[in-house]
Amino acid sequence: MTRKLLYLLLLCIAVAAAIVGWRTWHRPNAAVGGHGGAEAPQIVSAITVEQSTWQSRIKAFGQVRAVQGADLSSEVPGIVDRIDFQSGTEVPAGTVLLRLRADDDDARLATLQATADLWAANVARDQKQFDAQAISRATLDQDNANLHSYRAQVAAQQALMLEKVVRAPFAGRLGIRMVDLGQYLVAGTPVVTLQALDPIYVDFNVPQQQVGRIAAGQPVQVTVDSYPGRIFAASVLAVDSRIDPSSRMASVRASLRNPDHALLPGMFAITGLADGGPRQVVAVPTTAVSYNPYGNFVYVLTPKDKTSGIMTATSRVITTGETQGDRVVVLTGLKPGETVVTAGQVKLRSGASVRVDNTVQPANQLNPNPPEE
Repeated sequence: MTRKLLYLLLLCIAVAAAIVGWRTWHRPNAAVGGHGGAEAPQIVSAITVEQSTWQSRIKAFGQVRAVQGADLSSEVPGIVDRIDFQSGTEVPAGTVLLRLRADDDDARLATLQATADLWAANVARDQKQFDAQAISRATLDQDNANLHSYRAQVAAQQALMLEKVVRAPFAGRLGIRMVDLGQYLVAGTPVVTLQALDPIYVDFNVPQQQVGRIAAGQPVQVTVDSYPGRIFAASVLAVDSRIDPSSRMASVRASLRNPDHALLPGMFAITGLADGGPRQVVAVPTTAVSYNPYGNFVYVLTPKDKTSGIMTATSRVITTGETQGDRVVVLTGLKPGETVVTAGQVKLRSGASVRVDNTVQPANQLNPNPPEE
């Protein structure tokens, strides 16, 4: 009997708890944001959609390249006898940069030159004697042959000695010296790099479908992260005569002046070429677009009433196009004069009430300047 009463008591407690819970859940709640109550408007920033002038661009990544550049080295082995340059200096073409020890070569050249001079004197005497019919033509010819032979040896020795001198083959800026005085150099050992920096090239690749829109002389804008916000003006020099069959890309070379030597070979560069003429488009800040696997959308605002300043946010699917700077082209779904949310939409749902506060607006520039580091 006692057990039955205990079960009955527990059953009554469970029923009572269920009734209390049901009433609590379904009780009208007038609190802000509660069940059945009016939600407080969310604070967002917004912008009125306008048509803007848009210049499409072909963008590509490239690399800065010297018009002429070489790692200079000696053609023959030897010991460094003189170094006639400083790292990082500008040199004209033909400047002597380094000499290898050539004492033995100097002595051999002097010997050969003296022998050649002796045979020249012999030939001069032989010619007088031949004119006087004192010697034969064969003797004169033999002495002439000896003279030419030694003169050839002198020239060969001079050429050998020139190989022990490293000169600048063109004007440019020297890099960092890579050898020391007294060091033994194997033939081909790099001595210093030399780069011609003005003008300079920028090489980049474009897909084959864009090749027909690029021509020699076309303006190119070049930027490098070494100089944030600075745009270098270049022009297309040439488009390669073949497409890479593995990547289906074509190489393009642009040329530009570089009088301050700001651009250096090997720098990573971003290039932009104008693609057609300017056109009028509807563009919004990229922050206004919510990207979704099922379609991109924006929140369009309409006034809820005439006095409160509260607006209703309605989601609308759009089709986006090219992006440039902080803006993106809207191909379909928006028209000028409509108002779209630019920040704060992460907390919205379609039909939500919002209040606009444009105290802080997101970036909305076609050509933004990166912040200085």
